[in-house]
Amino acid sequence: MPTISKIKIVDDSDLRAEIDNIYEKTDQVSLSKWAIKCAKNALTCVPDENIDLSIIEIGFEINKRWQVGKASVHEVRQAGFKIHELARACNAEVMKNAIRTAGQAVGVGHMKEHAMVCADYAIKTIGLAFPKDLNRIKAERTWQLETLKKIIAMEGEEPQAE
Repeated sequence: MPTISKIKIVDDSDLRAEIDNIYEKTDQVSLSKWAIKCAKNALTCVPDENIDLSIIEIGFEINKRWQVGKASVHEVRQAGFKIHELARACNAEVMKNAIRTAGQAVGVGHMKEHAMVCADYAIKTIGLAFPKDLNRIKAERTWQLETLKKIIAMEGEEPQAE
């Protein structure tokens, strides 16, 4: 059953539907890898606000350890909570949403459903960073789709913590 965006975004609904269809058939570890890439990509679109993003990097590392069975779901959840706490402390909406994207990415280790929420937050971040630029939104969704396909194509490989 297709997912419905939990946040208000301007989107390319056809590309989202295509991603959603693939997402439904994809395992949680592959979705974790994809979501982290989506979050890192979203974070490149925000202006530097002198915010210590080390909490996000720690969260990504915990998720990567979870991917190979070296971290617990509890550790993943706690890392995600810390990232969302950082987002709540932000004043700038673009940065706040980029950080939420990262929190959702880390949370995929808890529930795979966080992957689509992460992708949607990335779209919201793009929409805030580049208002009314539907070409940027379409480019982001296209990038998300192609990145997910590449990860799935490599799925036969052993997952490795980076």
